[in-house]
Amino acid sequence: MAMREIRVTGDPVLRTPCEPITGITEAVRLLVADLLETVATEGRAGLSANQIGVGLRAFSWNIDGNVGYMLNPVVTATSEEKQELAEEGCLSVPGLWFECERAAFARCEGTDLAGEPVAIEGEGIWARLIHHEVDHLDGKLFIDRLAKDVRKRALRQIREEIEHLA
Repeated sequence: MAMREIRVTGDPVLRTPCEPITGITEAVRLLVADLLETVATEGRAGLSANQIGVGLRAFSWNIDGNVGYMLNPVVTATSEEKQELAEEGCLSVPGLWFECERAAFARCEGTDLAGEPVAIEGEGIWARLIHHEVDHLDGKLFIDRLAKDVRKRALRQIREEIEHLA
């Protein structure tokens, strides 16, 4: 079990769709342990496997003391109703927050390490978490979901941040 480094914008692993987990191996068990330890840092709500450099369909969450994980998640329900526009951030786009539209409700189903069904659902932060993490596993970042003018501003800020670090 280890605290893992977060991959940031520009790393190709973040733009590559993740592969399904086809069997529970020691490597998958270690991945889950690392996801849980890495998401446990205060201020972190969710973490996908590709954010720590692993191209497998798994994510973890840490919301209000509710910590868990899911393998091979699939969004199975969303509301047509949208939640009030709210700022969203991402560990892979550090320090930047932008208003991002999300469904008011979402449900996600997958499995645990024992192969048993797992489901999470909810409104607000839970709906946002589900969409955000499954997007990661599909090779998308939240900035891809921003309104055109907000996305343009976000990309400019990301470029400036990268140039500043170089």
